[in-house]
Amino acid sequence: MSGALEGLKVLDLSRFIAGPLCAMQLADMGADVVKVERKGKGEDTRQNKPQLNGESLYFLSFNRNKRSLALDFRDPDDQVQLRELIAHADVLIENFRPGTMEKMGCGWETLKQLNPRLIMVRISGFGQAGPLAQRPCFDAIAQAMSGLMSISGQPDGPPTMAGTFMVDYASALYATIGTLAALNARHLTGRGQLVEASLLESAVSMLISAIPEQAQLGSTMTRMGNLDRYSAPVNSYQTREGCWVYLSAGTDALFSRLVKAIERTDLLEDIRFNTYHARLENGPAIDAEIAAWAKTQSAAEMVTLMDVAGVPCSKVASIDEVLENPQLKARHQLVDIEHATAGTYTTHGVTVSLSETPGEIRRPPPLLGEHTDEILAEWCGKPHQP
Repeated sequence: MSGALEGLKVLDLSRFIAGPLCAMQLADMGADVVKVERKGKGEDTRQNKPQLNGESLYFLSFNRNKRSLALDFRDPDDQVQLRELIAHADVLIENFRPGTMEKMGCGWETLKQLNPRLIMVRISGFGQAGPLAQRPCFDAIAQAMSGLMSISGQPDGPPTMAGTFMVDYASALYATIGTLAALNARHLTGRGQLVEASLLESAVSMLISAIPEQAQLGSTMTRMGNLDRYSAPVNSYQTREGCWVYLSAGTDALFSRLVKAIERTDLLEDIRFNTYHARLENGPAIDAEIAAWAKTQSAAEMVTLMDVAGVPCSKVASIDEVLENPQLKARHQLVDIEHATAGTYTTHGVTVSLSETPGEIRRPPPLLGEHTDEILAEWCGKPHQP
């Protein structure tokens, strides 16, 4: 087998991040993923900057291992062609606004009659039903509405969105999990089903304990910056040369290792710090002690000392430093892809490792409509009719 999902046919009608990333994960694991794009323009993110030789790095990041087929979604003849492709598909992924697929004659009720084994994966901002279903949504909107933004940032600063599109990525992961679960169910029953993932629900799932804390205890989670909500000392500390190092020594065992390493065993004798609960109650005080010590160290000295002591610690890396990370290189998580137009570019590798059927990067992201004829010939047994 060339991959765990070899032989699986996937139609990717999605745009932006969550849908394309879900499809790319299936492609990385061996599925034959066909990206269906608008004739002439393709997915909107093909225009995004920055670009490499006219190719969007944004688009390249979410569309490797796919083939591209161009259709006019508004043309009735091309809608017929799309339904013929769907009749041969195992999985269909879409993230249009709810109702769009229905207008194209490709709603779930229609498609499950056309292809009873089809798994239709629908990713949206708020779900296919409910009072907000038709409202437009992006990652930051879901972060704001879910409450994630209200608990992110410094205590004395404004609510802050995450530095990356974490809700889109989480939604892609949930959609992928749902797809794999539906495939297993189909293996048992022979029937496909509808899989849904939404940005709002994915975001809310990441609140974890904030929900019962509010509902049962009436305690509203607030912003804490880089502090840990449940233990201390855990924070990012500025070093002698002005770098930042994140250190986590919140358990009794880790704290004991920390104070021995920095030659401050007197802190173990202080009733404010000698137990987990005491340190949590006196978080600012113990944080100040560690911050003062960190100021006497360089980042390299601090990380080396903590590594020897067995205390979790890392310099807060810049992206250029990430590209030189020896662990990522050893694990093949920084890879070069050769693209016909963009040339060679570096991107993330296949994240999940399987011992017997590992994922791999078999092809670069496609040019618009690059594989239209071969896909129609392979899937439908006939050449494309312009």
